[in-house]
Amino acid sequence: MVKRTLSGTSLETLVSLSKRRGFVFQSSEIYGGLSSVWDYGPVGVELKRNVKDAWWRSMVRERDDVVGMDASILMHPDVWVASGHLESFTDPLVECVECHRRYRADQLESDVCPNCGGAFGEPRQFNLMFKTFMGALEEAANTVYLRPETAQAMFVNFENVQTTSRKKIPFGIAQIGKSFRNEITPGNFFFRTREFEQMEMEYFCEPGTDDEWYDYWINFSMNWFKSHGIRSEKLTLRHHDPDELPHYSKASADIDYEFPWGWDELETISNRTDFDLKAHARKTGKDISYFDDQQKKRYVPFVVEPAMGADRSVLAFLADAYDEEGEGKQRRVVLRFHPDIAPFQIAVLPLSRNDRLVPTARRVYGVLRSHFNTQYDDSQSIGRRYRRQDEIGTPLCVTVDFETVDEDDAVTIRNRDTMEQVRVPIENLETAIRDQLDLMRADSQG
Repeated sequence: MVKRTLSGTSLETLVSLSKRRGFVFQSSEIYGGLSSVWDYGPVGVELKRNVKDAWWRSMVRERDDVVGMDASILMHPDVWVASGHLESFTDPLVECVECHRRYRADQLESDVCPNCGGAFGEPRQFNLMFKTFMGALEEAANTVYLRPETAQAMFVNFENVQTTSRKKIPFGIAQIGKSFRNEITPGNFFFRTREFEQMEMEYFCEPGTDDEWYDYWINFSMNWFKSHGIRSEKLTLRHHDPDELPHYSKASADIDYEFPWGWDELETISNRTDFDLKAHARKTGKDISYFDDQQKKRYVPFVVEPAMGADRSVLAFLADAYDEEGEGKQRRVVLRFHPDIAPFQIAVLPLSRNDRLVPTARRVYGVLRSHFNTQYDDSQSIGRRYRRQDEIGTPLCVTVDFETVDEDDAVTIRNRDTMEQVRVPIENLETAIRDQLDLMRADSQG
């Protein structure tokens, strides 16, 4: 197994790398940027898509007890009344009487403003939901909200999904989608933002079995991160104290990751009991229960929810993969992503832009891109291109040289982690790459 030389890195280093290599940019940067909103660049969008695809594959496609859905961002405003978000989804806000900066009261370490040393006014509750209006008139009757979580759409669609999918309890509904929270103090790069993407699953089970499923989904979630390359020593489980539980939760636990600024939440698993289904049943007057054919009884299911942010998961994978080797001119920055998470699995590199090499390199690229997420790179020297691919975490580089076209119709495969090179005939290239990627998957298990 490849030994990493760094146990962690600074947030400033990740920010610099992200812009330099096209992972993440500040939103509207040429206008001075928009606070706590970020855009994914050509490399970052591939990384984020791979994280979401890996989660969806593990959560939905490789299971027969979870189905997916994709709900709209806008919902009937009464949904948020029933769920408790309109009343309870708040943070305590304080404002400095001198500089007028605002802070979350529960995150301050003293009773004086950290910016100017001034005193704070009385705290007040600040609702985190973004409000907008549907239709031509901006009036109270037309008020709607940008959803603060994807979960409620799965609750209000419980009967629709269960009936059409013909699933028996226990079963789950999974969704990946945008959510919005008007955070008072966002920060730490794109860890806490006002617009973000969630990966959530609501698992409906018979009351009395919920504690067992709660433990199951905690273990599943922890193992998911480890199996996709996050180091075990960088993960920990923290159970919520009774006084910090959300209003809907019987029990909640955070999977925390050791980010550059310290331990912070990566995923939360909650036992939501039957709170949400019963709340929507009361508000709408509709029966949202389940009839168990085998036991010949009707009940309102309990729900266990694994919920993680796609964006902060990307940041964790980025931070965990970062490594450096050597010193001076020999210094090498490398992102040791799991092959299924890496933005690109393969890079095809002609030794130079020589007219004799490019056609063969393009032919190899055409063959590989139908099987792997592949990038073609022919700018600058071969050494610089290797370093560039190391910095975006590409597991394998395939080099086409003059021997390829003049002698053996073979190419060189270079391993990102070991930098070892092997010569492989083009006709055997796909199989050789699959074998190497499988070895790297096994080596990157957390």
